[in-house]
Amino acid sequence: MDTVTERLRERGFAFLRGETMRRRLEALGHLTDWEAFAESWDDLGPDPYLAVVGRQRSRRHGVFHVAPGEVSRAPDRPHYQEREHNPLQGGIQRAFEPLAPHVAESVSLRTVLLEGARTFAPLSPPDPRWEVETHQFRIEASRGRAGSPTPEGMHRDGVDHVLVLMIRRVNIRKGTTSIHDAGDRRRLGAFTLAQPFDAAWVDDRRALHAVTAVEAVDPSRPAFRDVLVATYALR
Repeated sequence: MDTVTERLRERGFAFLRGETMRRRLEALGHLTDWEAFAESWDDLGPDPYLAVVGRQRSRRHGVFHVAPGEVSRAPDRPHYQEREHNPLQGGIQRAFEPLAPHVAESVSLRTVLLEGARTFAPLSPPDPRWEVETHQFRIEASRGRAGSPTPEGMHRDGVDHVLVLMIRRVNIRKGTTSIHDAGDRRRLGAFTLAQPFDAAWVDDRRALHAVTAVEAVDPSRPAFRDVLVATYALR
C-alpha cells in the first residue's frame, strides 16, 4: 500500500514535504501551468461571511466530480456546512466567487485532484466517486493584525477526506497545523506547511484540524499564506 495511504489508515493524517509531494504529482500527471495556477491566488474575492475576520481572508470555490483517473467540473453552487462541523459559519449557504476558468481547467489542478483520488481510493468503498469542493484561500497579516486560517477553530469539514496543499508563504511566520482525535480531542500531531507543495492529508471522519494564526515578519510589506484545500465526499 502507498505510504501516505498507510499513514492515513494508521494515524488518520499524513504530512508530506514539498519535494516529495511534487514528485508524486509529476509521476501521476502534469504541472506545466503551475506558475499561472499559483499566480491566480492574486485574484481572489473577499469572504463576505466573516465580518471583521473576513477582511483577512479571500477565496474562490469550485466543485468537481472525481474518481480515480477521472475529473469533471460540476455546476457552481454555494458552500454549505452543518453547525456541528463549523460552529462559526455553519447552517447557511455561502456563495463565493467561482474558480476562474483557467484555474478550473488547469492541468495542475487536475493532477492534484487525481492524486487525492489515487491516495484516498484504498480507504474507500470499491469504485469510489467523490464530490470534491476546491477552495483557494489567501490569509493576510499586517501590522498589529494576525491572520487566522481557521477562524472556526478546531473543526471537521464534514466530508470523508481532506487534502491541503501549500501554494505560497510570503513574509509570514507561524501557521502551525495541528491534528486532533475527533473523539477525545487529544493532539495526534502538528506540523507547518512552509514550502510550496507541502501537503496535509486528513481522514476527516476520524480527525479534527486547526491552524494557528499567521503574523507578518516585516509589517511594512505584504504578508500572506496561500493554500488549496480540496475536500472529498463520497457520493
